[in-house]
Amino acid sequence: MKVTQLDCLCVILLYLLHTAGSEKFEVLGPTDPIVAVAGDDIILPCYLKPNISAEDMTVDWLNLDFLDGRVFRYQNHRIIRDDQIPYYRGRTSLFEEELWRGNTSLKLTRVQGTDEGHYKCFIKAKSWYDDFTIQVLVKAVGSKPVVSIEGHREGGMGLLCETEGWHPEPELVWLDSKGVHLSAGRPEIHRDLDGFYRVKQHVIVQETDTNRFTCRVQQSRINEKMETEIHLPSELFDTTPWRMAFIVLCCLGAIAVIGLSLAIYYMCNKKVHLKKESDELWEQNHELCEQKYDRTEELSK
Repeated sequence: MKVTQLDCLCVILLYLLHTAGSEKFEVLGPTDPIVAVAGDDIILPCYLKPNISAEDMTVDWLNLDFLDGRVFRYQNHRIIRDDQIPYYRGRTSLFEEELWRGNTSLKLTRVQGTDEGHYKCFIKAKSWYDDFTIQVLVKAVGSKPVVSIEGHREGGMGLLCETEGWHPEPELVWLDSKGVHLSAGRPEIHRDLDGFYRVKQHVIVQETDTNRFTCRVQQSRINEKMETEIHLPSELFDTTPWRMAFIVLCCLGAIAVIGLSLAIYYMCNKKVHLKKESDELWEQNHELCEQKYDRTEELSK
């Protein structure tokens, strides 16, 4: 049987189609967000369908909230760390022993606030590629609010509430004994290098029948709430002792200033008096010397 060039071409085309078809795959993962607790280790699931080997493929994990945000790369049977985001170093890995069955899931250890975002699992073979995006939400429950007294402010008492270690950003609320919201200043919000939030807020309260006030920190997304109550004695709102103390201090200050002024005046007068006496003694001494000189002249004659 004679084989023509056309037959060879058909065989080559069939082979190429078969090869291309054998490399086709889908990248799959969870459709719901993954909620991670700060400090824990999590797995971002990603796998191939059909379950073909990914050992000869390029596996890229990207954080889409960063420009050039490469979290992890596996290529040519080895891990590439050259352009990895610095704070992912030492915290990311694949299950390399399961690459042969299409498992390209990423393990992320010691989750922190800055890990929240959208992650893309990108798999590339020689003639095919596909990807899947996973959302990661980070949950961190911070400290119980700490309330401190700042002293008298504009006819009332100043209070400060502080809490830290939260993610996402929490809300601070001041309440009176009946649960009514109090008008407070704007919250001061700070975020540390690990992405956790610290919040503090000032409030000025007036005297009530109970003098009980509550600072509440709440985060609705993670359904967490904590609160601290403080009771202020009525004596703290009485400004009379403070005014008396202020008046006494002013009086003592005035007495001190007057006494110091008199002392300086006395010393200056004494200095002038001593100088005058010194000048008079000098003149008397000078006259005595002249008299002595004259008498000596008379005796010599």
